[in-house]
Amino acid sequence: MASRSAPNCHLRLEWVYGYRGHQCRNNLYYTAAKEIVYFVAGVGVVYSPREHRQKFYRGHSDDIISLALHPDRVLVATGQVGKEPYICVWDSYTVQTISVLKDIHTHGIACLSFDLEGQRLVSVGLDSKNAICVWDWRKGKMLSMAPGHTDRIFDISWDLYQPNKLVSCGVKHIKFWSLCGNSLTPKRGVFGKAGDLQTILCLACARDELTYSGALSGDVYVWKGVNLIRTIQGAHMAGIFSMNACEEGFATGGRDGCIRLWDLTFKPITVIDLRETDQGYKGLSVRSVCWRGDHILVGTQDSEIFEIVVHERNKPFLIMQGHCEGELWALAVHPTKPLAMTGSDDRSVRIWSLIDHALIARCNMEEPIRCAAVSTDGIHLALGMKDGSLTVLRVRDMTEVVHIKDRKEAIHELKYSPDGTFLAVGSNDSSVDIYGVVQRYKKVGECVGSLSFITHLDWSSDSRYLQTNDGSGKRLFYRIPSGKEVSNKEEMKGVQWASWTCVSGLEVNGIWPKYSESNDINSVDGNFIGQVLVTADDYGIIKLFRYPCLRKGAKFKKYIGHSAHITNVRWSHDYQWVISIGGADHSVFQWKFIPERKLKDSLHIAPQESLADSNSDESDSDQSDVPELDSEIEQETQITYHRQVYKEDLPQLKEQCREKHKSATSKRRVQAPGQSIRLHFVHGYRGFDCRSNLFYTQIGEIVYHVAAVGVIYNRQQNTQRFYLGHDDDILCLAIHPLKDYVATGQVGRDPSIHIWDTDTTKPLSILKGYHQYGVCAVDFSADGKRLASVGIDDSHTIVLWDWKKGEKLSVTRGNKDKIFVVKMNPYMPDKLITAGIKHMKFWRRAGGGLIGRKGYIGPQGKSDTMMCAVYGWTEEMAFSGTSTGDVCIWKDVFLIKTVKAHDGPVFSMHALEKGFVTGGKDGVVALWDDSFERCLKTYAIKRASLAPGSKGLLLEDNPSIRAISLGHGHILVGTKNGEILEVDKSGPITLLVQGHMEGDVWGLATHPHLPICATVSDDKTLRIWDLSPSHCMLAVRKLKKGGRCCCFSPDGKALAVGLNDGSFLIVNADTLEDLVSFHHRKDVISDIRFSPGSGKYLAVASYDSFVDIYNVMSSKRVGICKGATSYITHIDWDLRGKLLQVNTGAKEQLFFEAPRGKNQIIPSLEVEKIGWASWTSVLGSCCEGIWPIIGEVTDVTASCLTSDRVVLATGDDFGFVKLFRYPAKGKFGKFKKYVAHSTHVTNVRWTYDDSLLVTVGGPDTSLMVWIYEMEGYRDKRPCDSEESDIESEEDGGYDSDVTRENEITYTIRALSTNIRPMFGVKPHLQQKEPTVDERPPVSRALPQPEKLQTNNVGKKKRPIEDLALELVFGYRGRDCRNNVHYLNDGNDIIYHTASVGILHNVATGSQSFYQEHNDDILCLTVNQHPKFINVVATGQVGDSADMSATAPSIHIWDAINKQTLSILRCYHSKGVCSVSFSATGKLLLSVGLDPEHTITIWKWQEGCFFSKANGVK
Repeated sequence: MASRSAPNCHLRLEWVYGYRGHQCRNNLYYTAAKEIVYFVAGVGVVYSPREHRQKFYRGHSDDIISLALHPDRVLVATGQVGKEPYICVWDSYTVQTISVLKDIHTHGIACLSFDLEGQRLVSVGLDSKNAICVWDWRKGKMLSMAPGHTDRIFDISWDLYQPNKLVSCGVKHIKFWSLCGNSLTPKRGVFGKAGDLQTILCLACARDELTYSGALSGDVYVWKGVNLIRTIQGAHMAGIFSMNACEEGFATGGRDGCIRLWDLTFKPITVIDLRETDQGYKGLSVRSVCWRGDHILVGTQDSEIFEIVVHERNKPFLIMQGHCEGELWALAVHPTKPLAMTGSDDRSVRIWSLIDHALIARCNMEEPIRCAAVSTDGIHLALGMKDGSLTVLRVRDMTEVVHIKDRKEAIHELKYSPDGTFLAVGSNDSSVDIYGVVQRYKKVGECVGSLSFITHLDWSSDSRYLQTNDGSGKRLFYRIPSGKEVSNKEEMKGVQWASWTCVSGLEVNGIWPKYSESNDINSVDGNFIGQVLVTADDYGIIKLFRYPCLRKGAKFKKYIGHSAHITNVRWSHDYQWVISIGGADHSVFQWKFIPERKLKDSLHIAPQESLADSNSDESDSDQSDVPELDSEIEQETQITYHRQVYKEDLPQLKEQCREKHKSATSKRRVQAPGQSIRLHFVHGYRGFDCRSNLFYTQIGEIVYHVAAVGVIYNRQQNTQRFYLGHDDDILCLAIHPLKDYVATGQVGRDPSIHIWDTDTTKPLSILKGYHQYGVCAVDFSADGKRLASVGIDDSHTIVLWDWKKGEKLSVTRGNKDKIFVVKMNPYMPDKLITAGIKHMKFWRRAGGGLIGRKGYIGPQGKSDTMMCAVYGWTEEMAFSGTSTGDVCIWKDVFLIKTVKAHDGPVFSMHALEKGFVTGGKDGVVALWDDSFERCLKTYAIKRASLAPGSKGLLLEDNPSIRAISLGHGHILVGTKNGEILEVDKSGPITLLVQGHMEGDVWGLATHPHLPICATVSDDKTLRIWDLSPSHCMLAVRKLKKGGRCCCFSPDGKALAVGLNDGSFLIVNADTLEDLVSFHHRKDVISDIRFSPGSGKYLAVASYDSFVDIYNVMSSKRVGICKGATSYITHIDWDLRGKLLQVNTGAKEQLFFEAPRGKNQIIPSLEVEKIGWASWTSVLGSCCEGIWPIIGEVTDVTASCLTSDRVVLATGDDFGFVKLFRYPAKGKFGKFKKYVAHSTHVTNVRWTYDDSLLVTVGGPDTSLMVWIYEMEGYRDKRPCDSEESDIESEEDGGYDSDVTRENEITYTIRALSTNIRPMFGVKPHLQQKEPTVDERPPVSRALPQPEKLQTNNVGKKKRPIEDLALELVFGYRGRDCRNNVHYLNDGNDIIYHTASVGILHNVATGSQSFYQEHNDDILCLTVNQHPKFINVVATGQVGDSADMSATAPSIHIWDAINKQTLSILRCYHSKGVCSVSFSATGKLLLSVGLDPEHTITIWKWQEGCFFSKANGVK
């Protein structure tokens, strides 16, 4: 059985023939090292003409179409096409990526340009708006963006003589841009009388605001400012594709095949006509020129690169050639010499020397060529044409031997037989013709049998058989020369094949991915000697497999470079090279084959750095079947953290429901209760799906998380403090190197990461906007300034943050399998590692992206699942713990060795000053020396070693260890079972905190007269907790099944527990030993209650829709309550023990008499009068108000009433604990709400004296204890906010002015309707004003004002030169506030009206104006900081937030000289209604008019947005 692992050999790209001249311009330059940089297909090429050597940049994943050279001429920027195209900035010397810019453009990046200093890069997209984007490319940060033009943009350039100015040109336009703040503002070039409006193809900027541009007609247009001042007619005879500025002047190249050189004032120097030179030809078209000193580089449409020395300009030197535009399909290799032959739709056949890397012969044919073959003796070259004809040439001098046309459709494949007697020709007519070579190619046979076109064919070694593949994926065999089909499989068994190029057949089964079409692999070639197979596919990927390759989904090594379809691939005659050809990129790639024996000498070629690789196929792992995952890890990878409804959806849901329930708001509703609760203690620790989430703080407290709470535990005082900023499950926690700040990441639709202070429990920074569903790993850098985070979306996005500024630095797709851990390199803040299922990756930051390399395991290693990782004592060393119990030691990206550390997975590891500590599933903590040579000490977590001061009991010996941390002379250990233990170095173990294990907790009961409660969970345990100051677990008992409910008897001696299989037990409340058990039902027991008083009866409710009543004394069932149509959810007894209240899943409220169980109908008024022993019901008129407005989406799962019947506590499916006044009549009562649980609060109970409220959180496994605080007990805390789902009328209406202003809608000037009536009666004919009686009824809200229309209806009329604004009457006060200010010690006042900012001198009454706004100004503020004197900010109305000229914007300007300091285009969609400067003057706050009233903070000097949030509805 052939191995399914990938082959151990390797391909290295050695040469690329070709240059991309079609559809691209200005893409060929000299670097500082006098090398030549250009691109072809998806590869950036740096060619050294001196050494005739190429280097390759392979960071792109699709065709490169644009290139710009940095002013230092070492760095290069390239842009690609694709759905999510990106820009790479790379070093032409080392060909390593420096920065990746992504996430902005779509479709592709059409042009690029660096500014004079090389700090900024501008890019133009291929999207419908041709977006222009300016980048700070080193940081990978977008500075500004604007829609470029409605039509294609061909060139863009920075004005090298004026800062912050750019010019772009394209189809019928040229635009002059200025960059101010974060806004790009365009002015269109005015063609005027000087020249015709036409398409501009290229441009160059010069001094004195001059711009030279090349037009489609061949003229050069000269611009000053935005006006065309003159044209240079007939500079070229046809379109000018390229213009290049250098110290000496300008070079232009055009479609007419000429190069012209001009001096600095654009006077002609000389002209070079390439068509007239030796190498020239008719129709030569120049796409790119570069002039440096006395050398000129020229790139042509037909993929040639010429180098011209100026003083010998009629002898250009041809340094690179390739096929012209048209698909490239034909490839053949010479049988005895290092030559490759290619033929293309450009009708040329070319012969390349694989040794000299050069074109040695070329011949043009009449027809496009589709396939080629060389005869066995190397004398003849046969070519199959697209029109069905066949031509044979002599290889020696390319003269024709014979031309045959027997077919009408294209010939796709032909091959000579190994003995040289026959030539088999397969055509799209579904047949193979056999020609006799010696008989001057006479047709001697025909093979018919295929139903589809022939795609591949191979001869047997004895030339007696032929096998074919056709378009339908069929494989057929023929006898030769008769052409009879062989149907007997036995006959074919022993046949040896001379070559293997077929894509179907047993030997190549494994090349097909498990689910793929049978036509996406275009070509295969087998190397029988090296036992490898090379394949080429439609995705531009070349793969190496072992040969034979029998089982589907075999592993492979893959290589990228071609952009799209690779049409053909072949081994050279001596198997030294692989030649591949690209269909659309019509380039020829030559790869050097490095066999296994040589691999050992060249470790440096191991992992290729590539961006494209990061989201690659299944089988880059070089190993065969992966070992089975450990059960715990398996379980964990299957948890999905998706919620049906996320907390972020609540405002929207409420809004929708609000419309429905408008009517309900008219009633006056009861106020929220004055009493409140405060979180006091949480039992629980999240260990079942999290690792390394437990640390000592600076002062020796312990920080960890459970549910949505960050907990700081003080072990001396046994108290806890909480960070309550999260609103859903926290999944990860990391501590700052100084051990004072903590970062936690949560679940959410747009999940947030909070960085908070463990001392004050206040948030310092909240990061969101780049992850989906949740954040599963975070880590601080060694200097504490950066934070790395990993999301749980499908591609496990990795984000690097500057957390104090709240800025994303870099983002990339991590891996398609789950990532468990991210660790930042302590020595190099730009490097990090991620580890997870079957992978270990080493990343380095490159601008806005991260570049990953897979850990290199070596030919013998197995890639394992990594559960934890740390860095060692140098920047190269890293250590990772695997799921099989090994520790892997890495140097750079290479695995050096593995050490067996634990039985079962290593879940946690921690680096110390002089060594390491690891913890595993085997429940052992191991201390190691600093190189993992020796294990110094192990501690086993055993019940026997528990110290007397423990706050609970260990459930089992050797629990799986999920987190380890060291400090303060102890080892801190977190287990999968939710326990936190402290191990003393000398051995004793103290248990500090514990909670339930994985599984939902539902059952909760409080003791009738002690501060004790019992819980029962799906983890199959029943636990008793002490709620008094000792906060510990008193007892635990394992059950045979999970349970959903429990209840103490009225005397507190017995405890009843309902289980999930329909049985229930009564146990002794102290010892938890069985007293009695019953099993009468099949479904879950959902609630269980002793009757009040003596506890004579026990009511047991089940999901079978029955309530059974048992007599406790006689242990018999005495009654059954029937009549419920759905499962029972809650039951309560009345005080007499005679009546049961029952709630069901169908929201029925039923009453039954006890003990017989007879159904009673009781009117709701009577229900209120009955004295209930307990109230845990969620239905009925007394608690109508507890159901939220989105009651259809969520359930109120539990309630409990205080014994004084004043406050009702509820728990719901959103994780809210709420307090209502009782009775909560009327819909949508007001409440106080508290978030600490994550999703479902499954049960709430008051203790016997109402001093504490106890809640359990279902899947978050935690038990929370809250202190009940009486009214006026202490000042309001933020979480006590009074809330209600609906504002009702009595909450206070608005003043009429406020109402009116609230209802104004601002339309945009360009879109507004004409306000002046164009019909009706002329004013002097109109009637007088109606009398008082006739007046229409008055509304307090004014009619909505239409937007005032100024007379210039068109938006861009030419300004009339002789009008200057002198005086403006008016001030906008009707809907604006705080918009008049004194300046200059009261001499001037500043205010605004319409779209003008006005500075009014009080003494003289003169006015001066700021007129840069293009629509109504709505707000104005003055910077109060002495450093920014007279700095004013104004915000205006605008269109949608598309960053175009009509988008809302804020202008910051100097009030005295009216200079614009910064323009901020903002994301507020309708306009800016308020602005304010910070005390330092450096930050600016703005509020939008959009429905969410977004609030944004800006650093206005840099024009960059700092943070934003939604305001209020």
